[in-house]
Amino acid sequence: MREKGRKKGISIALVILFTILALLILLPIWVLFVASFKPGSDLMQYGLNLDINVARMSLDNYILLFTGQHEYWKWFFNSVCLTAITVVSTLLVSSFVGYGFAAYEFKGKRVLFLIVLLILSIPLEVVMLPLYKQMSSWKLMDNYTAIILPFVAHASTIFFFRQYLVSIPQSLLEAGRIDGATEYGIFFRLIIPLMKPAFSAMAILNGMNAWNNYLWPLLVIRSSSKYTLTLGLNTLINPYGDNYSLLIVGSVFSVIPIFVLFVAFQKYFIEGMMAGAVKG
Repeated sequence: MREKGRKKGISIALVILFTILALLILLPIWVLFVASFKPGSDLMQYGLNLDINVARMSLDNYILLFTGQHEYWKWFFNSVCLTAITVVSTLLVSSFVGYGFAAYEFKGKRVLFLIVLLILSIPLEVVMLPLYKQMSSWKLMDNYTAIILPFVAHASTIFFFRQYLVSIPQSLLEAGRIDGATEYGIFFRLIIPLMKPAFSAMAILNGMNAWNNYLWPLLVIRSSSKYTLTLGLNTLINPYGDNYSLLIVGSVFSVIPIFVLFVAFQKYFIEGMMAGAVKG
């Protein structure tokens, strides 16, 4: 009985802890949502807060977002397209590389995989200047290709796919070859169906990174018509214009695509993360 009571107490403590953590995570989103109904001048004067003053709240900011003269939806569309292309290309290329590391033996395999692991420890700020010079020499500045290309073979995604696929039995690959399938056929017809959880997990993580990416696009994008949502919203932050109404309601809508992405792939997300963590 004492042991049962102790386990019950631990369970209750964990529930309370997770509830507190959930509230702390959701609190900024709630503050942002409440602020979206307030005038932009309130944000300038009082900042973000939990004060709910019904007399000061209205739908004016949302009306401005959908009917006002601004470039918000252009920035939004740019970010959606860029994120979709980035996620698809990164998953395709990184899954190829991860599959190669997991399923084949070739000269220099250990050295190349060690390089992938080393890249994981290098922050973007360290390689930013060489990447900038490289994109400039290739005449890719002010082009979305310069945002996508340097990270299409993403080290952490390659590592995750490799860990996920390392336990695939060679007999499965041999069976595909006996049936006359090419190596590409084996990958697309046998391996990809097995990787749905891994693709879902990496789609969410890479989608979040691409959607929230700010520093690198800031360096390579020059034209305002090509701004992503993060760059566009940043231009609204200035002490001389009354742009905070659009900024706050635009920030609320910027959360929606990531939320939709998570809901779409949540079925496989936990399964993929757990499998990638324990395999290998």
